[in-house]
Amino acid sequence: MWIKKYWFLLLFTQLTFSQSEQLPLEEKIYFATKTFQENQNNDGLKKLESFEKSNSKTIQSSKNKAVILEYVFLSCSKAFYQKQIGAHQDAIKSYEKAWQLYDKNKIKSDFDIIEYCLKPLGNLYTIIGDYENAENIIKQYFYIATIQVNSPESSAHKYAAILNLSNIYQSIGKVSEAIDLLEKTIKTESLSTIQKGNLYTNLGNNYLVSTQGFSTFNSSNFDKAESAYLKSISLLKNDKTQVENLSKTYRNLSQLKLNSDIKAAINYFEKAKIEFSKLSNIEPRTKAKFYLEEANLLFKQQKLTEANNKILEVFKVLIPNYDAKKSFLPNKNSLYTETTFLDAFDLKAALFLAKNQPKKALECHQLSFHVENLFQSVLVYENSKIITQVRNRNRTEKCIEIYYQLYQKEKKISYIVSAFLLSETTKSAVLKDYLSNSKTISRQEKTIRKQLQDWNNTILKEQKKGNYADISKINEAIKKQNKLMLLLKSKTSEETKETKPLEINDLFSKLKKDNSTLVEYFFGHNKTYIFTIENGKITLDFIRNDATSITKIKSFIDYFSDSEKIINNVAAYNNDGFSLYQLLKLPKKSNTKNLIIIPDGILTFLPFEALITKESVTTNFAKMHYLLKKFRIGYNNSATFYLNSIPFKHDKETVLGVFPIFENTNLELAFSKKEMEAIQKKFKGKYLSKTEATFENFTSNASSFSILHLSTHADSGDIIDPASIKFINNEILYSELYNLEVHPNLVVLSACETGIGKLYKAEGAMSIARGFQFAGAQNLLFSLWKVNDFTTSVLMTNFYTNISKNQSYFDAIHNAKLNFLKDNTIPSAKKSPYYWSAFVYYGTLENKSSSSSNYFFWISIVGGLIGLFLLFKLFKKWKNSKRL
Repeated sequence: MWIKKYWFLLLFTQLTFSQSEQLPLEEKIYFATKTFQENQNNDGLKKLESFEKSNSKTIQSSKNKAVILEYVFLSCSKAFYQKQIGAHQDAIKSYEKAWQLYDKNKIKSDFDIIEYCLKPLGNLYTIIGDYENAENIIKQYFYIATIQVNSPESSAHKYAAILNLSNIYQSIGKVSEAIDLLEKTIKTESLSTIQKGNLYTNLGNNYLVSTQGFSTFNSSNFDKAESAYLKSISLLKNDKTQVENLSKTYRNLSQLKLNSDIKAAINYFEKAKIEFSKLSNIEPRTKAKFYLEEANLLFKQQKLTEANNKILEVFKVLIPNYDAKKSFLPNKNSLYTETTFLDAFDLKAALFLAKNQPKKALECHQLSFHVENLFQSVLVYENSKIITQVRNRNRTEKCIEIYYQLYQKEKKISYIVSAFLLSETTKSAVLKDYLSNSKTISRQEKTIRKQLQDWNNTILKEQKKGNYADISKINEAIKKQNKLMLLLKSKTSEETKETKPLEINDLFSKLKKDNSTLVEYFFGHNKTYIFTIENGKITLDFIRNDATSITKIKSFIDYFSDSEKIINNVAAYNNDGFSLYQLLKLPKKSNTKNLIIIPDGILTFLPFEALITKESVTTNFAKMHYLLKKFRIGYNNSATFYLNSIPFKHDKETVLGVFPIFENTNLELAFSKKEMEAIQKKFKGKYLSKTEATFENFTSNASSFSILHLSTHADSGDIIDPASIKFINNEILYSELYNLEVHPNLVVLSACETGIGKLYKAEGAMSIARGFQFAGAQNLLFSLWKVNDFTTSVLMTNFYTNISKNQSYFDAIHNAKLNFLKDNTIPSAKKSPYYWSAFVYYGTLENKSSSSSNYFFWISIVGGLIGLFLLFKLFKKWKNSKRL
């Protein structure tokens, strides 16, 4: 029998890999796939890839759908093996190729493309943190399953889509949406016992996640999580095919009990272990995650040696050539995009800290940061990149705390510098990366990115319609987006770019030149760290993020949610403003006149100028001791942006103004016309008023003017709906501004809430201001809450008057606010901080004229040196001719 099998395989091999064999191409592909399936190992993979390489041109150019279908099957078989051995990126490429060919050629067959391609592709995207791609793929196969009503697999595919989509929602923080989706499905859909059991497991997971981040024990959510897990176990425990899922559910229960009942946690994990032992052919990743969870449980029991041994097992499983005897940590070059590494290194770091070895803990975290960079290099979508950065925040906080403790012990300033530079890496990292890449990518890549963003905006705008959204239109947009995403991947390199770190001495020099102090906040989970840089020195302090401090911050911000809140509580505002000023540890004495603030987290929405620096009983708003009166205050997304600000592009100051005014509607801005007339008196330009204030007119003119001024309505959006800004003919999402490619000297957003939006700690607010930053704007003036039409027009008139007097934008807004407080024509009640502190300036401190003069100064110096060099060459030539 074995002889027959041997000759059968030999025949397959000869038929497949012989270059002289004249079989039809689809049969050659079939035999190649079959041979590989019989020999699933690295040698078989090499032979399969060799076959692909020698036949790729013929396959790609083929119009024969039978050929294409066989190649789709080959790619899926190859991807399945690559996934099994942990080569996730290779597997993703293989699945992407299969789906692209299948969809492009509109293949119709009995081959289940959802089961064998789209499901595993969506799962792989989830594993590497590419959540937007994962969500797109899942929604796409849910749509396919929905329209295939006669397909026997349709119901199973829809169930799988709901299960996997709930995983995505959990990962990106949409826990409420996940819970609603799961509970609705369990109640309304006709499900098998197994399907219902697995949905209950996911429901438990989401309730468990919903308890995280609460300062107090949330017994209700914990009880709901436990109840869901127990229901799942009762439904799965009698089915032998669900051993792995049953093991996972027991492990989830163990995790649930980890901090409240260690004995119960151990008991549940032992049950999980029994089920896990029944599995065969376990994927390396599955095995590694199991060992890691066991290590975490051992660590909680203070069994440090046993926990460490389990972590070593994790490394051995994920890195075949790992040798613990040579190094306690894996080699950096052996790591790849695998989230299990992140958790393993973080637990290893905790073990080192428990053994009082903080420097080794930092080494572990450095490897985690390296793996995170690998993830960033393969992600395409902005949201996925941001979520990866959010994941990085807790680790960064731990490192800053280690550096702080090391400084307390050794008094080496280098520890504080390292902590600061690490904090900097989390500041608008996705925005930094986008702006950096936009300078180097090809025109073709820019075009693809623009089209990709346009389709994403189409999806967002259709989703905003809620129940009236056209599902087929969304699906078509997702298909277009996926095609562009695959095309973009083929044009870009996956090599990680080592970002050049900020040079602290350069920052010291610039601050000295600008006569400035810089305060950078890192808003962590447990503490808010405060870096202060002044006079060539850097210090690090912190405040605890306990209920008292968080309440103080939120209460102060809440004063600006309504125009009456400060007026009705002047004494309370005075006290609270002073209390928060002290809490935030802002400079009390300084020999610098300027203060640059790099806010973080919820502090992004705080008007620092309106803080009170001195206790008093005055109720006169003009006489209060605002931070505004102590410093000229500017903001920035990061110290890196402040340091690397570029010279102004436009020499002459001209304005492109957008003033829809919205006459005779409930949106009318009565004082917007006066605002426009006041600016027109000071600056030449183009002023798009009323019906002319269209988005199309704005975009076609934006690149020609130095100042872009938009006096209109804006909306900060919410958790679901994105921020937007209104033109006379359209409402534009913040992400629709990304592709403008404008580089004005200044953008003024004279509208409500243009600086706020959905907040990500690592990245900031997804606001209209961010949209313009992506478009290339470096200096922006925008609002933090709903602004008053009258007072805004007064403030803007003062601002532009100051610019016309050659003041820098930074000085102009500062003086405009002081002028506002001194203006006797403005009623006292209108001098409340609510009216003048809404607008904040992000950007350079330099004066345009001085920047330009410096630029031309250096140009003239270089020109002079070139001239002298040419004169010297002429003189030398003349001298040589005289000798002849």
